[in-house]
Amino acid sequence: MPHERNHGGILVTTDPARLDLNTIHAFLSGASYWAAGISRDVMERSIRHSICFGAFDGGRQVGFARVISDRATFAYVCDVFVLDGHRGRGVGKQIMACITSHPELQNLRLWTLFTRDAHGLYRQHGFRDARYPDRLMERRAERPSVAAGTDQPQLESMA
Repeated sequence: MPHERNHGGILVTTDPARLDLNTIHAFLSGASYWAAGISRDVMERSIRHSICFGAFDGGRQVGFARVISDRATFAYVCDVFVLDGHRGRGVGKQIMACITSHPELQNLRLWTLFTRDAHGLYRQHGFRDARYPDRLMERRAERPSVAAGTDQPQLESMA
């Protein structure tokens, strides 16, 4: 059963059948700073393994987000976007309200996300600066694809 919120003519739903993969891929691969160039296959795989939230104005998808979670202790919010023509109308707030009210994402110990420019939106939904930023570590692939001739992602050089 999909989790949904409908406010002001905008429906936010977790119904995977409603997602417009063409719209999602066009934005992520071409307009986002965090997933530019992502392949359609990688994007579809990420959607299959996440809780996804589509925002719709009528039948048209105007926003998206996904949550990666074990549904018990941890959630990572990512790929949040609202199409240009719908920004400034509260769609991002509605997406975040739907995410934080999802029944399978209650009472988690930790939520995380990365953002370059939407701190104000996320603060309205309880996100704060990391308590222990000195403890964060990462292993980052240079590109969201597998290096040619190997089965391992190409890691960034630290030089």
